[in-house]
Amino acid sequence: QVQLVESGGGLVQAGGSLRLSCAASGRTFSSAPMAWFRQAPGKEREFVAAINWISSNTQYATSVKGRFTISRDNANAKNTVYLQMDSLQPEDTAVYYCAGRSGVYYGTPRIDKEYDYWGQGTQVTVSS
Repeated sequence: QVQLVESGGGLVQAGGSLRLSCAASGRTFSSAPMAWFRQAPGKEREFVAAINWISSNTQYATSVKGRFTISRDNANAKNTVYLQMDSLQPEDTAVYYCAGRSGVYYGTPRIDKEYDYWGQGTQVTVSS
């Protein structure tokens, strides 16, 4: 059984930083992308960032580019992905979800339907 478990969320003041972690178990994602999405109250889930182990490509949403960094844990069979979030703003407040895709895939999709596995989410709240 594949499980994705997020951690690292919390409350932070505007301008602060948080680091989210996503630990995967049940399979490795060395041949497929992993990503972060977020969903704010009353809004649809949106893409934040994605990383692909095979191609070493990363993708970011325009709204977070230059402030957020997605990375992987090379020492852990690439089964942990991180999201370093700097210069956080109130509009970054949301539940953040980790996602993984099955099979072998070289891209870094921005669409949530392209991912097969999801974590339970971790709340990030940024106060002004």
